[in-house]
Amino acid sequence: QVQLVESGGGSVQAGGSLRLSCRISVDINRPYCMGWFRQATGKRREAVAVLSNDDIFTYYADSILGRSTISRDSAENTLFLQINTLKPEDTATYYCAARLYGTTNCGDLRKETYHYWGQGTQVTVSS
Repeated sequence: QVQLVESGGGSVQAGGSLRLSCRISVDINRPYCMGWFRQATGKRREAVAVLSNDDIFTYYADSILGRSTISRDSAENTLFLQINTLKPEDTATYYCAARLYGTTNCGDLRKETYHYWGQGTQVTVSS
């Protein structure tokens, strides 16, 4: 059973930073893609950052491009998302997800291609 546990969310003022963490219960190299998604109230869940298990492919949504970094610590089986210069529109529940198998590459951002999800961590940014 693969489990993902996120942490690091919270309430911050605009301009601040957060580092989200996602610990996976198996070897982090097993999923060939891992990603961060977010879902704001009344909106669809969308991919905001994706990383392949060889660290070659990375994706950032335009909304966080240039002020965010996705990374992982293989020794700790943990995926991170650092977001700087937070904006009120970053307010959402952030989910970590893992894809262990499939026929498409990590450029396929559809949430349906991810098999395992964390419970989510809330990020609230006030102006």
